[in-house]
Amino acid sequence: MLFVIIGVVIIGLNLADIGPFAAWNWDFTGDLWKFCVPFVLAVVWWTWADKSGLDKRREIEKMDARKRARREENLSALGFDPKARRHGRKR
Repeated sequence: MLFVIIGVVIIGLNLADIGPFAAWNWDFTGDLWKFCVPFVLAVVWWTWADKSGLDKRREIEKMDARKRARREENLSALGFDPKARRHGRKR
């Protein structure tokens, strides 16, 4: 997502004639590649993240955190101490 934002900012700065980006042209043989680099990097990043399983691991971690929070909330609503260990408690 960061690469896409950078690409959009570069295009916006070019269209607004701000900074060194104002001098870049849109000719195919000119500076067009400079506008395309962040978007190509975004595609490479997303492809790598999907192939390596990075997105799925993050999704599973979020789901596990939500599950733990929901369990602790339910236990405290029932009047149990969610932090107490089952075998470590003295009776």
